[in-house]
Amino acid sequence: MIIPVNDLPVFKQKALQWASSFDAVCYLDSNNFTDQYGKFDTLIAIGVADEVIAYAGDAFEQLEAFRERNPGWITGFLGYDLKNETEQLTSANPDGLLFPDLYFFAPQHLIIITGDQVQVVSDNSKHVFDLIDQQQLTAAGPLPAIGLKARFSRQEYIKAVQGIQEHINRGDIYVTNFCQEFFAENARINPLAIFTQLNTVSPNPFSTFFKWKDNYILGASPERFLAKRGSKLISQPIKGTAKRDADTQTDELIKQQLRNHPKELQENVMIVDLVRNDLTRSAKQGTVETTELFGIHSFKYVHQMISTVICELQEGLSAIQAIKNTFPMGSMTGAPKISSMMLMEQYERSKRGVYSGAIGYLSEDNDFDFNVVIRTLLYNSDRQYLSFHAGSAITYHADAQKEYEECLLKAQAVLEVLGGLK
Repeated sequence: MIIPVNDLPVFKQKALQWASSFDAVCYLDSNNFTDQYGKFDTLIAIGVADEVIAYAGDAFEQLEAFRERNPGWITGFLGYDLKNETEQLTSANPDGLLFPDLYFFAPQHLIIITGDQVQVVSDNSKHVFDLIDQQQLTAAGPLPAIGLKARFSRQEYIKAVQGIQEHINRGDIYVTNFCQEFFAENARINPLAIFTQLNTVSPNPFSTFFKWKDNYILGASPERFLAKRGSKLISQPIKGTAKRDADTQTDELIKQQLRNHPKELQENVMIVDLVRNDLTRSAKQGTVETTELFGIHSFKYVHQMISTVICELQEGLSAIQAIKNTFPMGSMTGAPKISSMMLMEQYERSKRGVYSGAIGYLSEDNDFDFNVVIRTLLYNSDRQYLSFHAGSAITYHADAQKEYEECLLKAQAVLEVLGGLK
């Protein structure tokens, strides 16, 4: 059912407010970024008609069976620690969130917004629209400062980076993504208000509000992990970050410096090679190609270096298998992939969980699109535990001080919303 809407931003706010009262909701917003691979501007999946909850071991097998049971739209998340299923790896670091490794649901109601058109898919679409239209938007008021704590002090982080670089010098790895957690215990927040503020402060093309019972994922991700469009797979890894400047000329100079920075180019091309290798597992022979290398894309706080790698999907290979073949994404692991993941398990101080994982959907035509869970708050309201990770690429040429500052830059929007670090 296609329904005309006069004020689309207000409708989206009302729809999300109504949706957040359900046990499960997945809100995906492109924030009007131009994307040749996007199927819609906003997707809101609401309520549970069917669901699957799984942990590393047989999670992808369970998801495959769930998909066969539910061939229409499904949405959900894949946690980073599914690496323990795709490879012979383990995760033993502390976990304050206790999210499952995989959760997907088939929605009772679906809202798809494209341009100024709103499509409501439900057993009673008109009733759903009326319920949304009748919503009275509630003002959240000023958000209380939370004051996140860091797992690493600046000096501890620098020492860890220096230790990682010793492994690079020995040839154990070439590049890795080293992540640190910022967290708060006994945290009481209004997840919807926090997301609304975060999406206002830092609107990004893969923004997400995901709720499953007491668990929330509040994301402002700029990165696509993997999409399927017909017979084509598309991956767009980000490697390379630079802070924006309010002065136009200075900002343009920063872009050019990023475009030509040896360290940023090095880390980007190494991850592109890794992604190309991952895609060969799912590709028709000879079809993997890099259609954009070192593209500079601008967001509110940062410029990012993004490359695009595509291929033709092997005939007979399922969508779920194609996702599994490339998971976790190379931009969040390193190269060689397995060695980097093993090493980061030693150096990092908390389990990544959903961070470094992916959130997205499979549509009724069996296309899919998944983001990379970065620039994202994770919250378990039952445990009152709030978590945010930030990472940066460590190479031979990396400056530990600058990498620490890059983590804080990536955390800037979240810290602004939550009131900074303690």
